[in-house]
Amino acid sequence: MALISHNRRDDEPAYLLHTYPYRETSLIAEVYSRHAGRVAIIARGARRPRAALRGVLMAFQPLLLSWSGKAELKTLHKAEWRGGYKPLRGMSLICGFYLNELMLKLLPREDAHEYLFDAYADALQRLAEEADHAAVLRRFERILLQELGYGLVLDREAGGGAAIRGDALYRYLPDRGPLPVMADDAGSGVELHGQTLIDMASDSYADPRTLQQSKLLMRALINHCLGDQILHTRQLLRDLQQL
Repeated sequence: MALISHNRRDDEPAYLLHTYPYRETSLIAEVYSRHAGRVAIIARGARRPRAALRGVLMAFQPLLLSWSGKAELKTLHKAEWRGGYKPLRGMSLICGFYLNELMLKLLPREDAHEYLFDAYADALQRLAEEADHAAVLRRFERILLQELGYGLVLDREAGGGAAIRGDALYRYLPDRGPLPVMADDAGSGVELHGQTLIDMASDSYADPRTLQQSKLLMRALINHCLGDQILHTRQLLRDLQQL
């Protein structure tokens, strides 16, 4: 259990999202913690060859971190590895970096989302152990948007509220939800089958059509939230799939 004071946290469960050099021997670490949300922490001396922190501050592994500070940039005092998952390799590693980039660009600082923290931990474990990476990504994306206040409408039509029909065609609008496609419809949004929405509601991606349409839908919704920001890992995934 993390001990909390006005400007100090001890033994806070966290994951490392990103690091970058700071001065000659230090690092600034972007971490995602259970009770404090996304936090920037300076790890002094962490780049020295024999620094104890070098072997502890690892991405995709559960950590216990202690830090203090009133400003936006905190000071790290202690880091412990909690024992973790199998290491991510190959495509699962790139998917892990994609999750981290999503959180870095979409999550506001110091805004705790404990349900999302658990969903992230679950996604890392599944990426390490399961072959169906796309299903893992779709589930996490959906929870992330929900926690940010952009929860998907998957069970009913926008406006009228009629139940989604599996055999019907819909056009999903980011600000509204799914609307039935009319015969002369040439509107905006992502066109998909009602069964895709029904499958997504139950995290079922066995149907190839659901897998493809859910990918297009989540890409559009995340782009809507990102605005002008670019996801570099998404472009990397596209490039690799074209090799």
